[in-house]
Amino acid sequence: MSIDKNKSISIWMEEELPSFASLNHSLATDVCIVGAGIAGLTCAYLLCKEGLAVTVLESGLIGSGETSHTTGHLAWLLDDRFYELERLLGLEGAYLAAQSHLEAIKTVKKIIEEENIECDFKELDAYLFRAPEDPPCILTKEFATLQKLNMPVERLEQAPFPHFDTGPCLRCPHQAQFHVMKYLLGLIKAIERMGGKIFSHTTVTQVIDGSICRIITEENHEISARQVIVATNTPINDRFFIHTKQASYRTYVIAARIPKGSIPRALYYDTLDPYHYIRLYSHPSDEESDWIIIGGEDHKTGQEEHPSEKYLILENWAKERFPNMSKVEFYWSGQIIETIDGLAFIGRNPHDDNVYIATGDSGNGLTHSTIAGLLLTDLIMKRKNPWAHLYDPSRKTLSAFTEFTKENLNVAAQYGEWLMPGEIDRLNQLHSGEGAIIRKGLKKYAIYRDSEGGLHCYSAVCPHLGCFVKWNQSEKSWDCPCHGSRFATDGHVLNGPAISPLKPAQDALKNID
Repeated sequence: MSIDKNKSISIWMEEELPSFASLNHSLATDVCIVGAGIAGLTCAYLLCKEGLAVTVLESGLIGSGETSHTTGHLAWLLDDRFYELERLLGLEGAYLAAQSHLEAIKTVKKIIEEENIECDFKELDAYLFRAPEDPPCILTKEFATLQKLNMPVERLEQAPFPHFDTGPCLRCPHQAQFHVMKYLLGLIKAIERMGGKIFSHTTVTQVIDGSICRIITEENHEISARQVIVATNTPINDRFFIHTKQASYRTYVIAARIPKGSIPRALYYDTLDPYHYIRLYSHPSDEESDWIIIGGEDHKTGQEEHPSEKYLILENWAKERFPNMSKVEFYWSGQIIETIDGLAFIGRNPHDDNVYIATGDSGNGLTHSTIAGLLLTDLIMKRKNPWAHLYDPSRKTLSAFTEFTKENLNVAAQYGEWLMPGEIDRLNQLHSGEGAIIRKGLKKYAIYRDSEGGLHCYSAVCPHLGCFVKWNQSEKSWDCPCHGSRFATDGHVLNGPAISPLKPAQDALKNID
């Protein structure tokens, strides 16, 4: 089966999750959770276990967001090196980070066992090997910090690949992998059994803090809740503050078959920035093969001219190292949110009393999401949690000031597009299946030509904070280079923080050309 790269279909998406009705009335609940990916559903599961009335709202299909576009790694070996976390957060902060992610893996295992979820969960080792471009000291420093943290680590001569000599590497046990969509299905069944309510195709437009919070939907229904959790990958309720401390990136993944057992089952990472990440997966329909799943080639959302080429670069990298790999059959990409210090923002939304957020997965979204479930449940139940200050959304990491400045200068530079010309001058330059920006006077328009030749015209201004969107030919989307909002060719929101679609401007076509 050959998958069209433009469709960005992950290997997990053949697992269908149940469909739910949209919310068509107002209601009251103890906790309202906005977002039904792994973060939202983990929070819902744990809060239902506490006996609270929980309502989950999802703008699209359940699990159709970034959770379905992951690679299913459950790792405490974080992609931001621990020696770097020690520099930013001190030894205690690095220790708490390691312990919290380790506890997240244990929690996933416990939930799987208690709920009898069949999701291909497997505990295994992780191998970290040096990219040729990096200095040898990078592994030495990481090894030393992991020893100081008393985390299990071993130095080896090379990772256990048959055809690829990685050179020296670190082996770190007690990681895991699973099939994330099967896991979500298990969470959904448990939430429903405990009385939790789930609604899909329900877009939230406002979250208003208070002793009783108010959540307003696009259809103007209102949910009253004592607490609200916004678990939408990037917060839709915070227009500015959090977005100055994190940035959106696209990451790319390919999957191909290899002879079964030819590569030991483990998680593999190199030290490149952006790094490559590798795992294996067995599908019951093919007893002769494993799937090798390889990701990498990250870039800031909306800031790559030729995103489709990332798949080719990734494929060439893989073929050089895994010559027994067959043709690539799955291509997909996902959105990751990188924070300035490498750890998620989980806790009370700044300046709110009863609104909580979970964002900033930093490449470890599945464990960060599980940490969110544990931490936010403790905060809502008014229990102390040793990780609360580590993940506090209001934290100020002064030692990460350089990264903070760099990211915000990058965002500021994108507003220079207000002064730039359009990408094309005339509509006849636009081929079927393509999009481009056209300037007409002081205004810019995002115009897409569909397969039948029809034109779809929208304002090119992102409704979040006014950046101009860029066309992503690989995924047929309009991507904002400032804060990562993404829009489909019909203008509707694919990724926040924007909550409003691109503004239709079909009438402008009369004055173009």
